[in-house]
Amino acid sequence: MRLSLFSLLILLAVTAAPAEVRIWQEPMTVPTYVTGPPDPNPMFYLGRTYQGARGAIYPYPLYDKLTDRKEDRSYTAVWLENEYVKICVLPELGGRIFAAVDKTNGYDFFYRQHVVKPALIGMLGAWISGGVEWNIPHHHRASSFLPVQYKLTENADGSKTVWVGELEIRHRMRWAVGLTLAPGRSYVKADVRLVNRSPLANSMLYFANVAVHTNEKYQILFPPRTQFVTQHSKREFSRWPIADGMYAGVDFSKGVDVSRWKNHPSPISMFAWNYEDDFVAGYDHGKQAGTMHVADHHIVPGKKFFAWGTGPDGRLWDKILTDEDGPYLELMVGAYSDNQPDYSWMQPFETRRFEQYWYPFRDIGGVKNANRDAAVNLERTAPGKAKVGFSVTGAVKEATVLLSAAGRELLRETVSIDPGKPFVREVDVPAEVKDSDLRAALLAGRREVIAYTPLQSERLPMPPPATAPPPPKQVKSNEELYLAGLRLEQFHSPASDPDPYYEEALRRDPSDARANTALGILDLKRGRFAEAAKRLATAAARVSQNYTYARDVEPFYYLGLALKMQNKLDEAFDAYFKATWGQAFSSAAYFGLAEIASMRGERQQALAFLARSLETNALNTRALALRAALSKDAKEPRERLLAIDPLDTRDPDTLKRHPHYGLEVAVELGNAGLYEEALATLALLPKQPMIHYFAGLYHQKLGRAERAAEEFAIARTLPHDYVFPYRSEAIEALTRAMTVDPKDARAPYLLGNLLYDWQPGAAAKLWERAAALEPGLPIVHRNLAVAYGREEDGLKKAIASLEKAVDLGGKDAMHLFELDQLYERAGVPAEKRLAAFERHAAAVAERDDTTARSVSMRVQMGQYDRAIEQLKNRHYHGWEGGARFNVYDAWIDAHLLRGHARRAKGDWAGALADYEAANTYPENLEISRRYRGGRAPEVLYWIGEARRGVKNEGGAKAAWKEAAAQLIGDDEAPHPTVSSGAALYWQARSLERLGDVKKAAAAYQALVEVGSTALKDTRVDYFAKFGERQSKTARDAEAQYVLGLGQLGMKRPAQAQAAFAAAVKLNGYHLAARTILESVK
Repeated sequence: MRLSLFSLLILLAVTAAPAEVRIWQEPMTVPTYVTGPPDPNPMFYLGRTYQGARGAIYPYPLYDKLTDRKEDRSYTAVWLENEYVKICVLPELGGRIFAAVDKTNGYDFFYRQHVVKPALIGMLGAWISGGVEWNIPHHHRASSFLPVQYKLTENADGSKTVWVGELEIRHRMRWAVGLTLAPGRSYVKADVRLVNRSPLANSMLYFANVAVHTNEKYQILFPPRTQFVTQHSKREFSRWPIADGMYAGVDFSKGVDVSRWKNHPSPISMFAWNYEDDFVAGYDHGKQAGTMHVADHHIVPGKKFFAWGTGPDGRLWDKILTDEDGPYLELMVGAYSDNQPDYSWMQPFETRRFEQYWYPFRDIGGVKNANRDAAVNLERTAPGKAKVGFSVTGAVKEATVLLSAAGRELLRETVSIDPGKPFVREVDVPAEVKDSDLRAALLAGRREVIAYTPLQSERLPMPPPATAPPPPKQVKSNEELYLAGLRLEQFHSPASDPDPYYEEALRRDPSDARANTALGILDLKRGRFAEAAKRLATAAARVSQNYTYARDVEPFYYLGLALKMQNKLDEAFDAYFKATWGQAFSSAAYFGLAEIASMRGERQQALAFLARSLETNALNTRALALRAALSKDAKEPRERLLAIDPLDTRDPDTLKRHPHYGLEVAVELGNAGLYEEALATLALLPKQPMIHYFAGLYHQKLGRAERAAEEFAIARTLPHDYVFPYRSEAIEALTRAMTVDPKDARAPYLLGNLLYDWQPGAAAKLWERAAALEPGLPIVHRNLAVAYGREEDGLKKAIASLEKAVDLGGKDAMHLFELDQLYERAGVPAEKRLAAFERHAAAVAERDDTTARSVSMRVQMGQYDRAIEQLKNRHYHGWEGGARFNVYDAWIDAHLLRGHARRAKGDWAGALADYEAANTYPENLEISRRYRGGRAPEVLYWIGEARRGVKNEGGAKAAWKEAAAQLIGDDEAPHPTVSSGAALYWQARSLERLGDVKKAAAAYQALVEVGSTALKDTRVDYFAKFGERQSKTARDAEAQYVLGLGQLGMKRPAQAQAAFAAAVKLNGYHLAARTILESVK
């Protein structure tokens, strides 16, 4: 490790030698809420939005079965400790930092959980808060709750490191984070490695999600230069630190200090609009302690905080996520990403490396500037007074503190300073001195460690928000079409596929090189190798037309890959060689040539190609791994490989413990024709079908037909639960198995799993083949239902398939959940839907989402008492964002409708009791009142009506005032969306009761406008953060309902009735539309 000059000065100036760093691992017992087994069904991508991007689960399973059973569980804890700090890392829980304490004052500078309490927040479901989570290559990484690889190392300079990381199987990329403590320093260094091992370009996001304890005195400290913050997707902006407008549905227009946690009533995310500074911090003014992060802003620009807020939502999530550790706040930092979603491209075989530093700081009251060595605060405390403070990360015996004003010294003091003994002084400052004249500095010898001068910043105009792309036919040029498609692809957009933009470009110019290349790469990622080769050949012809040596060789590189995947090695060889003429793809192309040479048995030629590959990309880990496999002396390339990714060890024990990684290593060897080596690696791994299918493939390539048949036969007999293939190389293995044994139902089943998200039509045919060969396999019929359900006119077939799956199994609650979704789409009578649940009551009880749908059916059928009983007697574990199921509406509807029935009979007191019950939020349902909107305005309106009915006029007006508060849009003018339209309607009804007819009329007009506009719009919400993609039919039903509410408010009963009838026709289970339609007939 290279030492900075300041570090050397510290070593010379300290009073005693730094204490030794300790590193060790030991069992640690933590009370843990037990999770159930993952769901055995492959969870294909059907349009789910997660954190603003595609919420793909496959090839991982879904981990969403939570329990209330708490037991002590032992985890392997890795500890690092020096004289200043002590940290704990849990490899079994995603490699997160679980605890970090400042030993000088006992402050937990990362949030310290004393319980493992999963909630449904992660991409796969189960997720825990606290510590530091590594989010790679998506936010809330898929494996955040799963075990990762780890390794302990001792470094020559006395520092010690624990490495955590893994193979991420969705994109087949690797990552590793090395957490280091050094002697005599209070910072935690994170050495991050991001490795795209794939021959394809992939986009990635990186955020370290740092949790800290928060309270009424906590403050988020973005650098002073920060004037703005922005939302997810950069869809809206606010000023910082004093917000003066609407943001995230909260009215800050009176001027609110949004750097203070206490001023956020609801969940909030704010990303600093700051690309100049290297630090972000948080500070507890009560404890006079904080958490600092420092990194190069050119690489690590992302600075974000998230808080659940101080309102009902926040208190609910406190209870969901911990037992006694209280609220937390997330201080996230992003590398190669500044937002969520925000992705940047990694090219084939690219490795990225960067460093981050966290450290505790204390007593100085905040921070205005910081680096790895120190933090400084300077602020006016009173007229003629200023306070200056310095906190350092290493002890210095003789440091010089300076405070000057326009070059005149106000303070010069020599002090002994260390992480446990910061410097703080209040200094007299002449009244005429301006803030911008002040300068605070800390020196070690002649070296300026840290300094700060207050900024004079002009008030800048607010940046424009991001916008959704127009429909492809409205895009002006082919370049813009290409860029729009590329952005959708880069950001993993759930709102729109990139293909229509590329295809529109080809409609205008069939030989467009950019669009053909983009679609060719997508075809490669989807296993459509022949189609990819055709498009890429077209692109290659365009860039080299008129006897031109192409400047952009990308089409040639990917053409070589597409041809190689079809075993057309000679043609691939030529295409790869053309790609070597451009440096951008030289390394990747030479690696492709090396694989082909190795497949031909030309080891020396392969090694020569690998040397050329490493000339232009010395961090190509695939090239180093193949060089090690081909070399007589593998020591040098292995050492270089481990220097880049210390966890890519390839030792037998690691391969056994992490079989996804082991199989990846074997497939790499097979890709280079090293079939014997691949088989030897496969022999180390736990037995499961794909191990044997690949073994069969490699034996076949070695000419051992009988042995290949034996391996394929073994594969078909092994359990297939949780076998979700994801490698494109598996297409060949499974296809060959089907040829060798046409009666094998498991190979087409597994190949269908692999292909469904890429080629749904081909997957359906494979599952049909599997179903014909083995009709008693429930999972195949379930998968067919998924496929048929997305086909035009396929709903009846989907229902028949899923009914068969249920008949064959009957114990899989997920099948019942999905069957009811199909029943709802088909308009199956509620009686049949409920009967299906009741026939399989035991299975239904296994899942919260399935149970919730059965409760909703009881509400639909008027069985309010039983529905309420089911809601009261179960803990429903809700998803963040309300995905998958909705007990919030069921609870409110059951009480409102039962109250309406009582009201109709003149029982105002009974109605009032039900309406007031609807205004409660039982903890077991994990629901809370929304800050703005939700169902509260409707409930409060009816509470007002019932209070008037029992002659409580004052109570009625109070309810209506509460309902009308925080108007949808802002407090002066309504600005609804379709999703908030119903809330605005009931606010308008309440305003009418209060005599504000003008504002109510404006609200009704806004509802008519938003409903009418939505009916014309075919696009989904481009900026949605959570939820399942709704069909156009479902969206139109909601738009008609909102339109009807507006018409009803405007006293147009005929138009309102027509809109409500249209909503019910589109969605017979739209309970609100059906209920109000009956009232206006």
